[in-house]
Amino acid sequence: MNIHKQQLVVVGNGMVGHHFVEQLVAAAGLDRFELTVLGAEADPAYDRVHLSEVFGGRAPEALRLADPAWYAGHDIDLRLGAQVAAIDRQARRLLLASGERIDYDRLVLATGSVPFVPPIEGRERSHCFVYRTLADLGAIREACAHARSGVVIGGGLLGLEAANALRLLGLKTRVVEFAPRLMPVQLDELGGELLASKLEGLGVEANLGKSTARIVDGEQARHRLEFTDGSHLECDVLLFSAGIRPADGLARSAELAVGERGGIVIDEHCLSSDPAILAIGECALWQGRIFGLVAPGYQMARAAVATLCGGDSRFSGADMSTKLKLMGVDVGAIGDGHGATPGARTLQLVDRSSGVYKKLVLDEQGERLLGAILVGDGSDYERLLAYYQQGMALPAAPLALLLGEGEAAAAPLVLPDSATLCSCHNVSKGAVVAAVRAGHQELGQIKAVTRAGTGCGGCSNLLKKVLDQTLNALGVATDNHLCEHFAFSRQELCHLIRVEQIRDFDTLLSRHGKGFGCELCKPAIASILASLWNEHVLAKPHRALQDTNDRFLANVQRDGTYSVVPRIAGGEITARGLITLGEIAERYGLFTKITGGQRIDMLGARRDQLPAIWRDLVAAGFETGQAYGKSVRTVKSCVGSTWCRYGVQDSLAMTQRLEHRYKGLRAPHKLKFAVSGCTRECAEAQSKDIGVIATERGWNLYVCGNGGMRPRHADLFATDLDDDTLIRYIDRLLMFYVRTGDRLQRTSVWLEGMEGGLDYLKSVIIDDSLGVAAELESAMTAVVGSWQCEWRATLADPDKLRLFEAHLNQPEEATPPRREERGQWVPEINIKEVV
Repeated sequence: MNIHKQQLVVVGNGMVGHHFVEQLVAAAGLDRFELTVLGAEADPAYDRVHLSEVFGGRAPEALRLADPAWYAGHDIDLRLGAQVAAIDRQARRLLLASGERIDYDRLVLATGSVPFVPPIEGRERSHCFVYRTLADLGAIREACAHARSGVVIGGGLLGLEAANALRLLGLKTRVVEFAPRLMPVQLDELGGELLASKLEGLGVEANLGKSTARIVDGEQARHRLEFTDGSHLECDVLLFSAGIRPADGLARSAELAVGERGGIVIDEHCLSSDPAILAIGECALWQGRIFGLVAPGYQMARAAVATLCGGDSRFSGADMSTKLKLMGVDVGAIGDGHGATPGARTLQLVDRSSGVYKKLVLDEQGERLLGAILVGDGSDYERLLAYYQQGMALPAAPLALLLGEGEAAAAPLVLPDSATLCSCHNVSKGAVVAAVRAGHQELGQIKAVTRAGTGCGGCSNLLKKVLDQTLNALGVATDNHLCEHFAFSRQELCHLIRVEQIRDFDTLLSRHGKGFGCELCKPAIASILASLWNEHVLAKPHRALQDTNDRFLANVQRDGTYSVVPRIAGGEITARGLITLGEIAERYGLFTKITGGQRIDMLGARRDQLPAIWRDLVAAGFETGQAYGKSVRTVKSCVGSTWCRYGVQDSLAMTQRLEHRYKGLRAPHKLKFAVSGCTRECAEAQSKDIGVIATERGWNLYVCGNGGMRPRHADLFATDLDDDTLIRYIDRLLMFYVRTGDRLQRTSVWLEGMEGGLDYLKSVIIDDSLGVAAELESAMTAVVGSWQCEWRATLADPDKLRLFEAHLNQPEEATPPRREERGQWVPEINIKEVV
């Protein structure tokens, strides 16, 4: 311990507490303070803003804001699972629940908030949940494993996030809200009504204006909620999300000043009534207000560091405007959206057929924007926020801001350099412009250098607009060319190849390109050629274009071996098929795993072993699952009406039909499907590129979902379709994506960047507004008719087989080192990239 340093203790290791530590390190505060951080949870600081993504498939570890090793590397004493029991202000000492005592010179309370559970009769004996921490998520997931229905008490932002979590876990979900509308703080009556309607279309029922009198045992489910109006509702899982309360218990017991309704009173320096103690985040009360968003908490953290280390930062309140996507529905709230300002005027746009509501609140003269509400279409949020935050004069016809027409919509976004783009990390437009001028000309580079867009993520679109504007001002064209060899986008090249009937890379290069091609254009054009003409990817004209996985018809693994994934359509396999796969895996010493797409992955094959493994699989009736290609990977399924007592359609049969129809279709990126036999959604169709959910009248089609690194809920595209109409719409949509998608662009990003969005896509696919429906169907029919098993075709061609002779006849020690683990072998070495 350095006796020349003061002892600084931070109580709380949430997002705000961690940001304080980061800012203290950046300000060289560790030169003057010995820092101890006490976190009550067992997990280090993680991103609570995106907590619900864990139920969408994101690993909890991916939410971490910093590894404990980062703290250790800065000589910060991080203690997790450390509960503080009391503060002795006179002795400047903390008493931990473990009995340990820790002295401090300065203390920062970043204890956050706790969920508010209303004092409803029966809540004590009911097994209910709150939605706040990773531990809460684990308990909720376990409770939902054998449940059919769930209710969330609370229809605010957090309540709807909790409802989405239950929905993702397959429960029939309802929301109970005391107010007459959802999100009553952010939305007005019309906005709340429209949001409720859209969420009900996604399977979440809103029960509004309901006050729960008591909770008793249910007759058909575990719980029964009895309402004061005499009605009732039963459910298996009950979540409370009725708001938050500042976690100010420590401050109260230490007799610090707190507000009448809670919160540690602070000034602009984030000092409490004891000058040795600061408070930041949701536990802090500034001028009678609690700020429940992460960005104001970060502002407080910066002000607290300035107080301790010297600096100009002060906390003077924060803008509570917010933009979010709830179950795929855009919601935006800016400033005084309720029009409470005296003399305020409003402009409203209500499009019930499209599910869009926009409201602008103007000052009395109609010259300045005071607030806005957006439901169903958040594309105008950044522009409106700029008008509000910067106090810019509105266009002469403000109605254009609602309609997206005229000069107001087309004009570039004009912001002063002092304008804050990222409230979370206090990044100005000037800082972003400076980073671009310094040579950081890609969005990822800008985020890494400035940290803009790495907090809540709400500023990402605005950040991209400023990046593009700055590049244009520098004379740097923001083109969409595929690479330096082709001055065309992928969509334009696809059109050229199709119209001119070009069948190989060399012909395309000679007519429309230059140079020799590169690692960007070759695989992209190989994909286009395969999508349009469906020739074998290892045919001589195409062989040199393929990346490693396509070149060897298998996914290369970290140790240089390959995986073999035979098709198991919908996960349906005979007992004999299972035995055969086991025998083949045992024969070649392969690691086996059942994948999330209901297939069996066999890993660890050397390149020279691949043809022999394929030969055995083909002989047993299997075919390639094409898990190696940017193509249709899997169609996931539940057991549907064949077996399940809840199934209303034969999801297994539809899964088989879809997988065998679209197997092998090459696309800009991989494609995943799922079919659920009822609205319980056991196949998780609403997180897939193509999701199909059975209804009693047919099939609901969901499109452009993504459960990967950038999760996106699929959009409901059409309802109650018969089998043939469903296939027809999917044919058209997939071929339209193949022709217009960008290189390595998932369907989720494709739709988000599409002018006109979902409505435009519906007009093309359903209404045939471009007159191309028949052509798209014909193109898909040609692809389906030309399918071939790439393993079988390779085995029949000696020329193709020679590609796999690299390790032929080499001694056994050529196999990478292995070790035993969990009853199977795993790689001993760690090769991060194999080319």
